[in-house]
Amino acid sequence: MQLSFLDWSIVAAALATTLIIGFWVSKKASADSSTYFLAGRNMPWWLLGLSMVATTFSADTPNLVTDIVRSQGIAGNWVWWSMLLTGMLTTFVYAKIWRRLGVTTDVEFYERRYSGRPARFLRGFRALYLGIFFNVMIMASVTLAAIKIGTVLFSVSPQMIVITAGLITVIFSAAGGFLGVLITDMLLFVLAMTGSILAAYFAVNHPAVGGLDNLFASAAVADKLAFVPDLSDPDQYIPLLLVPLLVQWWSVWYPGSEPGGGGYVAQRMLAAKNENHAVAASAFFNLCHYAVRPWPWILVALSSLIVFPDLASLAAALPGVPAHLVQQDLAYSAMLTFLPHGVLGIVVASLVSAYVSTISTSLNWGASYCVNDFYARFIQPNASGRQQVLVGRLVTVVLMVFAGVLALMLESALQAFRLLLTVGAGTGLLFLLRWFWPRINAWSEIAAMVFSFFVSLFFEFGPFESLLAWQKLVLSVAVTTLGWVTVTLLTAPTDAAVLRRFDADVALQPAEIKQGAYAALLSTLGIYGALFATGAALMGNYAAAAGLVVATALALYLTVYWFNRAAAVRTGAAVAAR
Repeated sequence: MQLSFLDWSIVAAALATTLIIGFWVSKKASADSSTYFLAGRNMPWWLLGLSMVATTFSADTPNLVTDIVRSQGIAGNWVWWSMLLTGMLTTFVYAKIWRRLGVTTDVEFYERRYSGRPARFLRGFRALYLGIFFNVMIMASVTLAAIKIGTVLFSVSPQMIVITAGLITVIFSAAGGFLGVLITDMLLFVLAMTGSILAAYFAVNHPAVGGLDNLFASAAVADKLAFVPDLSDPDQYIPLLLVPLLVQWWSVWYPGSEPGGGGYVAQRMLAAKNENHAVAASAFFNLCHYAVRPWPWILVALSSLIVFPDLASLAAALPGVPAHLVQQDLAYSAMLTFLPHGVLGIVVASLVSAYVSTISTSLNWGASYCVNDFYARFIQPNASGRQQVLVGRLVTVVLMVFAGVLALMLESALQAFRLLLTVGAGTGLLFLLRWFWPRINAWSEIAAMVFSFFVSLFFEFGPFESLLAWQKLVLSVAVTTLGWVTVTLLTAPTDAAVLRRFDADVALQPAEIKQGAYAALLSTLGIYGALFATGAALMGNYAAAAGLVVATALALYLTVYWFNRAAAVRTGAAVAAR
């Protein structure tokens, strides 16, 4: 597929805008490390929320959804839809206490919550573990998507795509810092959503598909349309529904959906003007991420089953793509080859924008760990703000190089997604409880990291080939959770004075937590209602869609009620404290 001059002009304009913004804010972003990594802690909810949405709309997400739908049907998306439970708990319980804590990174939490040498070790090690190891895995997955899109649309080598995409993103990220990321994310979100909707429109109206009615009536997609798996078949409903809803959401650490908040989501909450802006940003993000974005990707994936029913047809249509890259997720890129010129430019620009948004966030987030929680904490404690910014820019380059090398070794988006889930299995419950259970200490976190990493490797590469993926996940969660709880009970608790200071900083009120949990549950039901109402309407089931809209409105009304009650509890506690 050859892009026309018009297509290239649109792509070039999007990239030029991104780079101009990066250089425009570079002087302000370089003032000090707080500005470079948190934009001065004075950002409004709507800008932070849009940034969260744009960041999680990475170039690999359409590929991942396509892989899931083609192999498991729409119901297979519960593997990530279940994480909405985590997201809404973060919104109504954890967002406000993260903002109250006032740290620069979520890793700094460790020396505020725990005591002694184990706390110092944990902060430094976790900074490198997340900032380099996990972060590079995330960026490699996103870069893999860029490789698959680029090899299909541009007919260039994977190595050339890695070098070009990485170079552009590194220049922008290093120059603009977090403020540049936030401003460009606002523009990139609009472009990315426009591109995904256009891709869905032309996929559904492909001559072989023939519109929405023909799509949903096609025998090629008949077994892929259910919102929930077959409840009479345990081989379907256990791995696709029960495990995600009963185990995965609270037990697995996954970037962007960390139990209790964390990573680049926490970075944005920490950059908010105040607690209310942190809560609103997280709420807006979850609404858009789960209720607004999925259906354009799902429609492209379903349409691809008619146009490219199997891997053989994909390989035949794309002879220039390396054989090892011809997996189910390649179908999304393949469907883009049918777009008319002009529209193709917008869609390609949207995917490029999604790539830049996600990678720039990961680079800034990873650099913040390496600088704030390792370099400035242990290597050069007296480093000036400008020195920290310089080191952050150098780390940005190194992270991008590592990610590009790893991307050339991966094969599919689902492979990378499952790898991240597995390595983080069993740690989630600790992240939920560490704010409330004083007995948890630094050794608990260290044990959770060690157990999750080695237990996942043991089940993945040990003598358990006969176990299914969901069985390995459940066993990893069970062993890891048992391991860190045991270590917690056998080791000394955190110093009492540190706990008192921590409790004073976060000022948790039991009634406030309870009201927030109610709001989280109701908002989860409301967003699921909106998600499935959209799907029912697309499939022509308007009665079901109307019923779901009513249920959604009721759930969101009750969410506001319980949120206001939680705010009243907080206000009453503040008045009493005076």
